[in-house]
Amino acid sequence: MLTKVEVRNTLGELLTLELEDVSDGLILEDIQGLDPVKATLVSSGFANLDGAQFQSSRREARNLVLILGLEPDYVTQTVYGLRKQLYSFFMPKASVSLRLFDSEGLTVDIQAMVEDFNTSLFSKEPQVNIPMTCFDPDFVELTPIVVDGNTVSTSTEFNIPYDGTVETGIEFKLNLNRSLSAFTIYHRPADNQIRTLNFAASLLSADVLTINTVVGSKAVTLLRSSVISSLLYAQDPQSNWIELFKGDNHFRVYATGAAIPFTITYTPRHGGL
Repeated sequence: MLTKVEVRNTLGELLTLELEDVSDGLILEDIQGLDPVKATLVSSGFANLDGAQFQSSRREARNLVLILGLEPDYVTQTVYGLRKQLYSFFMPKASVSLRLFDSEGLTVDIQAMVEDFNTSLFSKEPQVNIPMTCFDPDFVELTPIVVDGNTVSTSTEFNIPYDGTVETGIEFKLNLNRSLSAFTIYHRPADNQIRTLNFAASLLSADVLTINTVVGSKAVTLLRSSVISSLLYAQDPQSNWIELFKGDNHFRVYATGAAIPFTITYTPRHGGL
């Protein structure tokens, strides 16, 4: 169950909203839109054939609504004062960062933009409704997880169990301790369909190669002698941008010769709370 929401505005100011806590004159009565968002399915119809052919799917933006009660003590607080306090965070068009705390121990972040600020001004129990849109619909955990490994020249795999409910990209960082001309990342998630990422370029000892598969940040970069350059051209265009799926994710980073160390960093994402 949701217990607390922290709101941070672009100035870095923090507003803490505790569930059923009225000590600050504000009470978090409800937050709507925590369920998984609706998916849009794209299909094509064909003449003389029943049904349709599935083409693709995507999840829509998330619509959150904060419902806050205003309960001033009328000594140091007033309804107007509380509303003015909220204006500095929830003025329409403002961007805010939300951190949500769950009684099960899960803490996640999500970015939102305020759409509206609705107040029942003449009610005996004044209330504020604040609809917001989260264009990235996922709730993201705070701490990235780092997995260490080494390249192999055999069929040996290692497993990364993923507890997130939606797929997440990874940052693969290869720390070269010798020269290398090519390697392949093999990924076998729970559906047992193998996905591969092939890379071929001349790499030298002390190079650091980074492959980022996070949506919106996809890149292949090389750090050599303190200079960062793009090596996107060295990744096979037919390769898969590796993502972790819920459950077990078996990996093998194949390269001939002695083992080369690498790290895989990822942040769990959740489609609903």
